[in-house]
Amino acid sequence: MKLTFSQASPFARKVRIAAIELGLIDQIEFVPATVIPAQANEPYMREVNPLKKLPALILDNGEVIIDSYVIAEYLDDLAGGGKLIPGSGAERWRVKSDHSLLQGMLDSMLLCRYEKLVRPKDLFWQGWYDDHWARAWAGMARFDRDTTMLNGPLTIAQIALTCVLGYADFRFPDCGWRAAYPNLDAFFQRMSQRESVKVSVPPAA
Repeated sequence: MKLTFSQASPFARKVRIAAIELGLIDQIEFVPATVIPAQANEPYMREVNPLKKLPALILDNGEVIIDSYVIAEYLDDLAGGGKLIPGSGAERWRVKSDHSLLQGMLDSMLLCRYEKLVRPKDLFWQGWYDDHWARAWAGMARFDRDTTMLNGPLTIAQIALTCVLGYADFRFPDCGWRAAYPNLDAFFQRMSQRESVKVSVPPAA
């Protein structure tokens, strides 16, 4: 299998962590790819993902699986199922719902990043930026209040939350999430001891 990725992508990091935790990392070849707003990448859009997003998993038969969650679910199934995503019952839907919230938080954080990095300065939209940052911040507040997921077994939701907090450190180092959310800080410190998290830390910004 081949995984298109960038070391800076929190979505690709999620898949890398999942692959390590599932014991599948040695079966994946990592293929660096560049997908930047307003910069064309027609070969990638034509051959891999028309949405020009990372990551994508290219199977040995040439089929392509897109979306970080779907890739993680595929890997979980490949590893026997139920290891990172519960197979049934209320916990399955709780994990999937938590993950959807975290995916949306990452989407909003990425839009904030692009608003400042890519958009021409004279077109910067402060209200848009503030609204998306408020979504990510409110999501952090929710997980800091309800610590059930933080203290449970390892799931794709815990991995996604680790990637959210790691991305905050990486791209928004002065946002103050650690002081604002001590339960998340304690969770992140625990997760940061895992080898899968250590080896997937993005390079210095």
